[in-house]
Amino acid sequence: MPLLRLVPLVFLLASAACAKPPNVIVILADDMGVGDVSHHRGKAPTPHLDRLAQEGMRFTDAHTSSSVCTPTRYALLTGRYNWRSPLKKGVLGGTSSALIKNGEVILPGFLGKHGYHSMVVGKWHLGLDWAKLPEKAEAAEGPTKGTGWNIDFTRKVTGGPTDLGFDEDFLFPASLDMAPYVYLRDDKVIDLPTISATFWQNRWGPAMKEMKAEQCLGDFAREARAFIKRRSAEDAPFFLYLPLTSPHTPIAPSERFRGKSELGPYGDFLMESDWVVGEVLAELDAQGVAEDTLLFFTTDNGCSPQAGFAALAKQDHHPSGPFRGHKADIYEGGHRVPFLVRWPGKVAAGSSSDRTLCQTDLFATVAAAIDQPLGDSTAPDSVPFLSTLAGEMQEPRPATVHHSINGSFSIRKGSWKLCLCPGSGGWSSPKPQQAWKNPQLPRVQLFDLDNDPGEKTNLEAEHPEKVEELVGELASLIDRGRTTPGPDQANHGRIPFHPELLERFETLAKSGSVRRQ
Repeated sequence: MPLLRLVPLVFLLASAACAKPPNVIVILADDMGVGDVSHHRGKAPTPHLDRLAQEGMRFTDAHTSSSVCTPTRYALLTGRYNWRSPLKKGVLGGTSSALIKNGEVILPGFLGKHGYHSMVVGKWHLGLDWAKLPEKAEAAEGPTKGTGWNIDFTRKVTGGPTDLGFDEDFLFPASLDMAPYVYLRDDKVIDLPTISATFWQNRWGPAMKEMKAEQCLGDFAREARAFIKRRSAEDAPFFLYLPLTSPHTPIAPSERFRGKSELGPYGDFLMESDWVVGEVLAELDAQGVAEDTLLFFTTDNGCSPQAGFAALAKQDHHPSGPFRGHKADIYEGGHRVPFLVRWPGKVAAGSSSDRTLCQTDLFATVAAAIDQPLGDSTAPDSVPFLSTLAGEMQEPRPATVHHSINGSFSIRKGSWKLCLCPGSGGWSSPKPQQAWKNPQLPRVQLFDLDNDPGEKTNLEAEHPEKVEELVGELASLIDRGRTTPGPDQANHGRIPFHPELLERFETLAKSGSVRRQ
């Protein structure tokens, strides 16, 4: 039975399209693992996330496309796997040029065609096309240090949110540990940077004089509440994308949250991140639009080792839960994340699902919720899960592909997961450089997640046929340029693989969409 892009529903979700379309909110935390939330045995209280779990549906097998920041954000907003973009590994910096500029339709642009007014508040980290000065500028006060002093901060950026489909924005350019340290409103810096500063380690660059890392969550909460209040008074539905800068480094809880948890600064920062969610819920309640709002909460990848895993474990707090690895890795701890959905009256309170989903699927699910079809080239890796939200049985997701910081792949189908690399592909041991040099390590790793969620036992030797099957599936997904039915799409550039993998797997080597790393 072919997978349909829009899943027909027979109960309340279908009738929603006859009324005013729902408001849509997507809250995306930064570097938060499945074990960081208190309803999954986390030791820092997260009452507002717990409330979402109690009032909506919790997904226990939800994944990011990538195990790091920029590529995950690309995939969530485009409904397209990150490795199809020009960025084949790593992340962008604060001064990097815009990544989305090849004609991809992003979710707010799609919604805008159907009457939505949209805003992004928070961390962008998808690149901006900054105007440049003919010569490097100097700080108005103190030394001139770091990157970004060649930017003309008086000019509006291009390639940013408002060029891509958002109506408004209030954003920080990248991660909070990357210069420049400035806010933009509607793609223009709100106050010129006059000093050199760093919010973390030695990452110096231009900064607004009064800006502090610990103020950001409060600023984002204020802006999000103001947007909800303003747009709730209008007839048109709204879309709010709220990507937080936390609990990513710098781990900088504000004064009101310092010492609130028993886990130290990281736990305090988790609590403050949860507080922002509470502020959104409070404003929806205050404006009487909670029942008219489809709200998603998730995170951009697993927890970073900067949180201090060893110290947290001594307090019985495990950010990755029972899973192996963490941010940047191809293992489950890198890309299995919290995922909560609330839509009062439409999604059963206190429900849960173990259906595998990828954040690329959010795009098509929202399209289905407003009963609008996707074009052939829009969101090609987005599989709607609206039927699952309705409590109905739904076909399993087709194979799901994950990507690590160094460009390593894994492919998941059912309980089987094949990692096409020795080691983590990321920051945990064995790290890529050492792993590929170690002839004792198998070049691929096959796990049965139903029986081995901790990915401890490599079954490659016992199931060579499953390895070949999954490699063939991956090659097909790469070549077709899509996961869903429809005409083949082109990737932006050929996909790099390690030479040893191309020598071993003929299906990959013959692909015209693949190249040697």
